[in-house]
Amino acid sequence: TMAFLTSEDSVQNTFTVGKVEITLDEAKVDSYGNEIANAERVKENEYKLIPSHTYVKDPTIHVDSNSEDCYLFVKIQNDLGSDGVINGIANNGWVLVEGTQDVYCYYGVTDGETNSTKQIVKPGEDKKVFDTFTFGEKANPNNYDTATKNAKIIVTAYAIQADGLSEKTPAEIWALFK
Repeated sequence: TMAFLTSEDSVQNTFTVGKVEITLDEAKVDSYGNEIANAERVKENEYKLIPSHTYVKDPTIHVDSNSEDCYLFVKIQNDLGSDGVINGIANNGWVLVEGTQDVYCYYGVTDGETNSTKQIVKPGEDKKVFDTFTFGEKANPNNYDTATKNAKIIVTAYAIQADGLSEKTPAEIWALFK
């Protein structure tokens, strides 16, 4: 009788796809821009425009706890133009992306100073974009007809994986969204 010595083994790989997931919301306010205590955060508020008035508007990006590390960007469409001054972008660590007029990248703040490079945002972190906006002292509220949709400040948040992009500038990374 004859016997052959044999052996067999295998390796099986299972792959899951990583994801970057964010949400964006802001504090619920009354029509005069005063924060409503203990209210759930919302996707939209309505304001009565009054010259020289400052309104609470604190759009905040929440990175999902199951997300990958990411870089954050925001695009701010300010249809109030120079009549609506947005307050707190730089103080919250956002820097204008080179070559744009309305796109910001998150750099963060250390010891009261904006960091010199874009920052990786970790899962579970929240980043406020700005704090308030002020309607100009000489602005005419009658120039902002909501029926024609020209009285809005729209904030759109973007996240992109940080892995593999550390050597790219914010402008190069932003180009990936286009």
